[in-house]
Amino acid sequence: MADKLTEGLDNALAKVFTRPAPKSAGAQMKYLTKQFGGTKAAAQALGISQRTVERYNAGKLKRPRQDLRDRLEREVKKRWQPQIRAKARQKAATTGGIVVSTRASFGYEAAAGTTDEARIRDITQALPPVYAERLFAAREQGATENQLQKIAAEGLAEMYFRANNTRAHGLEVQLNNIEHIDITL
Repeated sequence: MADKLTEGLDNALAKVFTRPAPKSAGAQMKYLTKQFGGTKAAAQALGISQRTVERYNAGKLKRPRQDLRDRLEREVKKRWQPQIRAKARQKAATTGGIVVSTRASFGYEAAAGTTDEARIRDITQALPPVYAERLFAAREQGATENQLQKIAAEGLAEMYFRANNTRAHGLEVQLNNIEHIDITL
């Protein structure tokens, strides 16, 4: 299973880029070589040989295998325009918050006698800056997908299910089986 929430956070930050990231494998490899400070470090990060990195940089190789293409794209996206990403994270964590649009299974724990059962829901909900800050901080610290889901579930529980804690007191929500998630800053 792909880490959909992690990917959603990364994609949200990618939407704020002011310039497009390098697209071709050669341009991506040259960018990563510069970012890592040499072909050896770039090769280690990508899990390929130093000679392969040199061939891409020289233009002798042009079309990577699918797994290498995915790693290249992921590594470039991670490092592209760090100041722009930092400003977007800061804005979301202090003033703007985030909007989460998801189709997922939500489970509930509530007072005895309730009949709420887990079911698939389509939800689009704005979350306050505190949840944006928690999600991005956890992502930066290498949190697992389950840890990120727990934070998102807390935010959705508070804002959507408990209407900013004005109803359904004590309702605990679990976010499971994410089919789709889109995060907007």
